[in-house]
Amino acid sequence: MSTLRDLAEEHTHLRPADIDHLHRIAGDWQLLSDLSFADLLLWVPVDADGTFLCVAQVRPTTAPTAYQDDQVGRIVGGPEVAHLGVAYSQGRIWREGDPVWYGDVPARHEAIPVRLRTAEGEAGEVIAVVGRDTNLSTARTPSQLELNYLTTADDLAQMIADGTFPPPRHPGETTSAPRVGDGLVRLDAGGKVTYASPNAQSAYRRLGYASHLVGEDLAALHRRLAGDPLDGTEASNGILAALRGEAPPRREIDARGATMLTRALPLMPAGVPIGALVLVRDITEVRRRDRALITKDATIREIHHRVKNNLQTVAALLRLQARRVSMPEARVALEESVRRVASIALVHETLSMSSDEAVEFDGIVDRVASAATEVAATEVSVGMRRRGSFGVLPAEIATSLVMVLNELLLNAVEHGFPPADETDEPRATAASGMVPVAAPEVDPSLRPEVVVSAHRFRKMLHVSVTDNGRGLPPDFDAERASRLGLQIVRALVTGELRGTIELRAGATGGTEAVLVVPLARNAPDGRSQA
Repeated sequence: MSTLRDLAEEHTHLRPADIDHLHRIAGDWQLLSDLSFADLLLWVPVDADGTFLCVAQVRPTTAPTAYQDDQVGRIVGGPEVAHLGVAYSQGRIWREGDPVWYGDVPARHEAIPVRLRTAEGEAGEVIAVVGRDTNLSTARTPSQLELNYLTTADDLAQMIADGTFPPPRHPGETTSAPRVGDGLVRLDAGGKVTYASPNAQSAYRRLGYASHLVGEDLAALHRRLAGDPLDGTEASNGILAALRGEAPPRREIDARGATMLTRALPLMPAGVPIGALVLVRDITEVRRRDRALITKDATIREIHHRVKNNLQTVAALLRLQARRVSMPEARVALEESVRRVASIALVHETLSMSSDEAVEFDGIVDRVASAATEVAATEVSVGMRRRGSFGVLPAEIATSLVMVLNELLLNAVEHGFPPADETDEPRATAASGMVPVAAPEVDPSLRPEVVVSAHRFRKMLHVSVTDNGRGLPPDFDAERASRLGLQIVRALVTGELRGTIELRAGATGGTEAVLVVPLARNAPDGRSQA
C-alpha cells in the first residue's frame, strides 16, 4: 500500500508544504474520529473534473466503522463525491443530504475542507477534504458523554476548515496518548469545567480530588493537586495557554503516588477562543514500570562495569605473570591470553555505557583492529580497514564475535606479513595461524593491508577478514589445524554463534576468512527470536 506522500506526489500537484500539513492531520485525527464516532477519509483532488483520491483513512475506536474495506488509494468521481466537490470549491463544511448505503450499512456523509494557513497567519486556500462518514446502523438517543463528544468534534472540524487544527507538535512528542477514551475534560472560555467524562473523573480521583469536576477552575485545581509546586505551575500554565489559543506541550502531574498525563488543546472555531479541550490519562502503572526498568538498567550497567574491571584485573595479573616467566613459549601464550581477555572487556565496557543488552559493534571492531596492529609480533606496518557496518548486535553475539575477530586479525597480521628475516621460513598465513608449511612470498609492490567487511542479508551477518599477505599453503587443511587460535575461532563460530567459517585463498592473493552468523536466536521453546 502506498503512503500518503507517495499517493499525493504521484496523482496531484500539491506542494511539499501542503503534503506536510496533510501528514500532520493524519497524525492527529484519531482524536476527531473518536469524538465524531465516525470514519475519517482524507480526499485530495486529482483532476479539475471533480475526481478525488483517498490518501488516508482512520476508523473510530468509539463506534463501529462505516467501511469494512480500506479506502486508501481509491479514486472516485461523479455523484458519489459531489459533497466533497462542494466542500472543496465553496470552502465550507457540507452536512446536507440523505444517508447513503455501503452494502448493508447506512452512513451519513459530511465533508470538511482542509486549509493550510499562510505564513502571515491568514486562512489559505483549500487543499483537500476530510470526509466524515458515520455508521448509522447503531444510532440511538445520545447520552451526555456522546453529546459533549459530538459538540467538541464539530469545533475541531471547524478548526480544520479554518486551518488551525492540528496544532504544531512539540519536539519529541507523539500522538499516541492520551486519547479520548482515557479521559476528556471540556472547559469554557474562563477555564471552568463544563464536562468531565467518567474516566477523567476517575483519573483526578487517583490524584486525590474526590469531588465532581464540573464548575472547577482546572488551572487552579492543578496547582493545588500537584505534589511538586513546579509541576503544578507548569500544568496550570498549560491550561491557561490553551485558553489563550496556544497549544502547550503535554504535562504530567504527580500527587499521592499517582501520575496523570494531560494534553490541553485550544478550541477556536472560526478563530474565536471558546475554551479548551483537556485529555487526561492515568499513567501511574506506566511510570512505576519505567522506574523499575531504569533501576534494572542501572543495575545491569553496573554489573557490566564490574565485569569489565574484573577482566582488566585478570589481564593485568596475566601480564605480570608473563614478565616473570622465563620460557618464551609460555610468555607468548600468556600474552595471547591477555589480548583475548582484553577483547571481551571491550564488549562489557560498551555494555556498561548502553541502556540495553546490545552494542554498536563498529566501534568495538575498530578498537580491536587498532590493537591488533600495535601488539602483533611483526616488523611490517600493516594497514587496517573496515568496509560496511556490523550495526547493533546483542551482547550474546558481540562477546563471542569480538573474540573471533581478535584471533583472525592478529593471525592475519602476524602470519600473513612476517618480519623480513622470516619470509623464507616455513610458517602459516593470514587469518589462519595454521600448520607450519612453506608459503609464497609477499608481493613487495602491495601495501600490507587487512580488510574487515560486514553486511547483513536475510537476518544473517556476513563477515570477512581478508589480507593481501602470503596466502595459504598449498596443502592447508583447516580441519586438521592444531593451533589454539584456530580452535578457539572454530569453537566459538560453530558453537556460541551457531554459524559457519571458511578459510580460503583470496581472489587476488592473500587469505580470506568468511563467517556467516545468524542474527536470530532460538528461544527456549524452539521458536526464533530476533
